Amino acid sequence: MKKKATPESRREFMIKAGTVAMATPLLFSSEVHAAPTKLRHACIGVGGMGWGDLQQFKKHANVEIIALCDVDEKNLKRAADFAPGARTYTDWRELFKAEAANLDSVNVSVPDHNHFPIAVEAIRLKKHVYCQKPMCHDVAEVRALTKAAVKMGVTTQLGTQIASGTGDRTAVQLIKQGIIGKIKHAYLCSNRPGAVAKYRLVGPRPTETHEVPAHLHWDQWLGTAPVRPYAPDIYHPAIWRTWQDFGTGWSGDIGCHIFDAVWKGLGMKAPLSVIAEVQKSWQESPARRADTWPQGNHITWQFPGNALTESSTFQAEWFDGEFYPPQEIRALYKDGEYPAESAMLIGTEGALLIPHQKMPVVIPFTNGKIKDHTLPTLTDRNHYHHFVDACLGGEKTESHFAQSGPMTEAVLLGTVAIRVPDQLLEWDSVKMKFPNYPAAEKYLRRDYRKGWEVS
Repeated sequence: MKKKATPESRREFMIKAGTVAMATPLLFSSEVHAAPTKLRHACIGVGGMGWGDLQQFKKHANVEIIALCDVDEKNLKRAADFAPGARTYTDWRELFKAEAANLDSVNVSVPDHNHFPIAVEAIRLKKHVYCQKPMCHDVAEVRALTKAAVKMGVTTQLGTQIASGTGDRTAVQLIKQGIIGKIKHAYLCSNRPGAVAKYRLVGPRPTETHEVPAHLHWDQWLGTAPVRPYAPDIYHPAIWRTWQDFGTGWSGDIGCHIFDAVWKGLGMKAPLSVIAEVQKSWQESPARRADTWPQGNHITWQFPGNALTESSTFQAEWFDGEFYPPQEIRALYKDGEYPAESAMLIGTEGALLIPHQKMPVVIPFTNGKIKDHTLPTLTDRNHYHHFVDACLGGEKTESHFAQSGPMTEAVLLGTVAIRVPDQLLEWDSVKMKFPNYPAAEKYLRRDYRKGWEVS
């Protein structure tokens, strides 16, 4: 028979849970109740990435798609045709109101600015949550969502699909084995060809007025963000990441993918500081700095070291757009063009290149001594199905929020640094403060639009 929790023991538990939620990485998770044999699932956001997410969940034999939600009725119709029998909604709040008793899990595949209110409401209802990266728009939201997930004991998964692949999981094991000696430095980059022109608009916002299409519920699309007029092909469906009100820029979007194996392999914790260098034309334009993200960033974090690093601190750098890893680092890779999206770890005995979506490459130094090793025998996992299986009582997910939340915080601290370029920000993770530059703290959280507040 379980001992009934006293007020004192419950209070002690909450203090401990809050403390662990502020430390990084978070290491525990628990189930709410006995797992069902069939997962009753709702897809919130079924266009773009959400369309792919729906297809993946529907492929699982033990998933029943019972509800669909999207603010774009064209997306919703396509999804309803694909998952006949699922009830449809254009407002996620109405979905939860009507389906709370029927649901086991949801996926949140909408623009970044609405991740938190949807995901935290699902968790408060004790529903399992699969959420697209970068988990939330703001650092404070990530912290709150991570703590809520741990407190409620639900199964969670961040949409870092590559984390379940053989390449990233192999890289994690090699890092943990210390194959290239003690780690000295990490160089992360996303210089995807064509991405700047296609996804990172210069601005400004359109000034002309456009009628909102009949199939689009624009106010619901805006959600927590400030009101602005609709404009075609500028926000919905795919270019919203350009704008600070909605997205987290290129580093916020892709950073969680590139950081993941390095973070897990090294067992990283909250950074000590962060600083950003940005595209000069953006930095010199007050209008752009107030509304869009720059088209190029170079972010540097200082992390506490550990048994796997060479010193008591460890530096990681991010490059995108017009910023590239140093030529001498790229030159270490001799087998073709340096991967446009990748992480390069520099150790005392060699280097480890982790190309995005590919197998890692060990690069010995001339006078280095690479440790004897055997590659782990791994097979690709389906990131979505791994989440489903975990919800149904299987092993813990690869990117549960207790693991991926602290990493996302670090990535989003980079976006805060972008807003105050060239300013070193010292980070107090427990207090969530920049002791040396409090003016930047306003970028840790947003004020939600009236009617969309979250308690």
